[in-house]
Amino acid sequence: MKVFLSSDMEGTAGVVDWSQCLAPQPEYQYYRGLLQDEVNAAIDGAMAGGASEVLVNDSHSTMQNLRPDALHGRARYLSGRHKPLYMMQGLDPSFDAVFFVSYHGSMASEASTLSHTYNPRAIARVRLNGIEVGESGINMLVALGHGVPVVLVTGDDTTAEEAARISPGIVPAVVKHSVSRFAAESLHPEEAKALIEDAARRAVEGVGSRDKKELLPQITLPATLEVLFLTGDMAEMATWINGVTRVDARTVTMSDDDPIRLFRTFITAVLLTRAIVE
Repeated sequence: MKVFLSSDMEGTAGVVDWSQCLAPQPEYQYYRGLLQDEVNAAIDGAMAGGASEVLVNDSHSTMQNLRPDALHGRARYLSGRHKPLYMMQGLDPSFDAVFFVSYHGSMASEASTLSHTYNPRAIARVRLNGIEVGESGINMLVALGHGVPVVLVTGDDTTAEEAARISPGIVPAVVKHSVSRFAAESLHPEEAKALIEDAARRAVEGVGSRDKKELLPQITLPATLEVLFLTGDMAEMATWINGVTRVDARTVTMSDDDPIRLFRTFITAVLLTRAIVE
């Protein structure tokens, strides 16, 4: 059984500030180690549940946060900041399950530590078929396109709830409860690791005991993404992309019956609008 693991960082237990998860800030090295431990806990759980192979796609910031020699289970490591499929690069139909580790809530969430949706300086809200989603829900488009279920999400309570909106059968590992965008009550790192390992084991075992189609993201096709930008000029720039339609001053929509192509259109809009972020 093959597992694809996409790792962010803001959802790590104890992380509550940008300085803790962005190099070269002095605290980054410590919290980078906590992320490594949570990723390894998920790998250990996957292996205990029956996984034989794991690919870790480092998906945070410049996407070079983990130590490849320290990854458990001899996991393969995909890193580097230019990836056409971004946080989902490397996934293909040969995989049996997807893990989202150390994910965070959407920019529009009421309270989720370090919340954002791909670019906090450009995107205020994203809806998928009318449902408020964060990066987890958007990334599930790629999983659906390849026919691979997303079975595990780790992070705060809001993140778990948002992921379940699109994949109701997902196994959550809630390692912290958000108080605000910059405060959370976190489990002790050892307890967080134990929780993630157990959840990962159960998630993989669930794949082996159920019809994979039942576990796929619940996204009706053709699907539509509605994106609210922070400024009108960002929305205007997004319409330069074929298939993107402006519906009001700051909002655009994009629809497609191919979920991976829809994801690519969204990522293109994200990258394009970065050019005018102040």
